[in-house]
Amino acid sequence: MPIYENGPVKIHYEEAGSGFPLLVIPGGGLNATIAGLDNHAFNPLEEFSDTYRVIALDSRNANTGQTEGPLEIERTWDGFTDDQLSLMDHLGVDRFLVMGFCIAGPMIWNLLKRAGDRVVAATLVHPSGYTSSHPDIYYNNNINGWAPELIKQRPDITLDMASDFLNNMYTKKADFVFTVDRDFVRSCQTPILVLPDDIPAHPYATAMETALLAPNAQVSLYPWKENDRKIALALNHIRGFLATNTPTV
Repeated sequence: MPIYENGPVKIHYEEAGSGFPLLVIPGGGLNATIAGLDNHAFNPLEEFSDTYRVIALDSRNANTGQTEGPLEIERTWDGFTDDQLSLMDHLGVDRFLVMGFCIAGPMIWNLLKRAGDRVVAATLVHPSGYTSSHPDIYYNNNINGWAPELIKQRPDITLDMASDFLNNMYTKKADFVFTVDRDFVRSCQTPILVLPDDIPAHPYATAMETALLAPNAQVSLYPWKENDRKIALALNHIRGFLATNTPTV
């Protein structure tokens, strides 16, 4: 299990396959880990390692993960982006494809904002986003499902600190995809593929709005997770999308 140390941050990552790099950001909220990919509708480390150099990492401070570092209360989303970019730097990767689940939706948009010249194309699988029908869902899920165990493991972090982190991450940015605005998405020329879901934590309307705004976006069939055949069709769409946008050199 390779660990890359970047100052006070230790990043656990795994690689599979060879070819053009594909960064994978797992889902699972703030408890997103590589191991959790086994519980997704498909595992990119297995599905795409025959063609790509698939690189996945645990999210910083996920309770069951091995990536740990400071709780950056004033740089919530940027801390995760720092980890993703520094890992790619460490592995000698300049340009790459990215695929992410759930919380990775806002993370990918932040990657595109900060390092859009490095991201060749992005696949957003049941991305998270704001929905007015459940405005506090991410705060409540994480203050109950992430913060208590983190505090047990990390005596340097208090409940108030975790609450401030979550408020800065979600409550104060309670709109759209949290990390960018609609004008950014309208101007983003990066090819995007969206696989929408329709649950409060993965709102269909927000995912579709990003797809309709982004000038080079595609959308998979919906619903795509109902059965194995539909998942297989969605995977075929992803493979075609990746192949079309993978540089030949």
